[in-house]
Amino acid sequence: MSNRGLLFIPDISGFTKFVHQTDIEHSRLIIQELLETLINTNHIGLEISEIEGDAILFYKFGDIPGLAVLYKQVERMFCEFHKQLIVYAHTRFCQCKACTSSIDLTLKVITHYGEFTGYNVKNFSKLIGKDIIVAHQLLKNDITLHEYWLVTKSLTQDQPPADLTQWMKWDSSSKQTETGEIPFHYTQLSQLKNEIKLDPTPLLELADKIKVLSFTREYATDMITLFHAVGDHSFRPRWQEGVSSVDEVHHFLPRVGTRSRVVLEDGQEIVYTSSYSYGADWLEFSETDEDKQNATYFTLIKQGPEKTKLTVDIYIKKTILGPLLFSLTKKSKIKAAWQRSLENLEQLIREIPSFDYNPDQN
Repeated sequence: MSNRGLLFIPDISGFTKFVHQTDIEHSRLIIQELLETLINTNHIGLEISEIEGDAILFYKFGDIPGLAVLYKQVERMFCEFHKQLIVYAHTRFCQCKACTSSIDLTLKVITHYGEFTGYNVKNFSKLIGKDIIVAHQLLKNDITLHEYWLVTKSLTQDQPPADLTQWMKWDSSSKQTETGEIPFHYTQLSQLKNEIKLDPTPLLELADKIKVLSFTREYATDMITLFHAVGDHSFRPRWQEGVSSVDEVHHFLPRVGTRSRVVLEDGQEIVYTSSYSYGADWLEFSETDEDKQNATYFTLIKQGPEKTKLTVDIYIKKTILGPLLFSLTKKSKIKAAWQRSLENLEQLIREIPSFDYNPDQN
């Protein structure tokens, strides 16, 4: 087997400052999600040698790949990385320093072609070779901006790389090392941020449901603090009657628009999906059980700097006897529980920090 191949290293820029200046628990989870995003967007058959804190050492033995193929991989990783950050900025509940500053992280990618081989130590596989050292040395360079794609001359066969998109411009530089000079070309990737297409916001679908209860209450707090209190899963048992815990199914950090598991005090478990939409002065999110039999819609409307109106609407699936059976068997109990829950929310709001934050800022 040939010992020559591609080395491909996506590296999270801003990682050191992010970890040193933010909450360690949430910064760890954010980086973990971002690294998984990079791994999941690998579509050219790259193998993983190791995860190096803020970077992933990918490799692939074989012939020199074309720059157009490599660019499509770089583009996909860069765009999905930033898409993840943008979506999280819009849907997160948490206002800690790690969560609010995660949007400032970005990505650079080092690509090099050379000679290397692997070896095993117990259950661990490692790569070794002079070109492994070269690739890692290139992570430290004199490029001013930190969201770029770097290619060594080994990938361009000593020819200047051609522009692969209309906006792409290449610059040349070199890295001086103890063993000599390493020449390379690089292009900035910032333009790709303008081309990211977010998934459409899920519609709050009510065509097959009927409203059976509605509650409205004003709270003396800003809209985002109330959103934090109502939506953050860690707070839910403190105010909603009958709820023991809520946890994420698919994500490490809580946010709206995902699947979550509600554990009730009687031991019953309900998995629900949520949808989310917002404007400058309003927020709306829903929670619908997997069988789509019941849904709860939360609408928050800003009334003033320190006043927000919360409306909670309870829906059930539209059937001939559904509303009648609900009124006879469940309505009184659920109504009383929600009235107590919204009273409990008053106390919780007094105990949590205030967050005067505009979701459009990110």
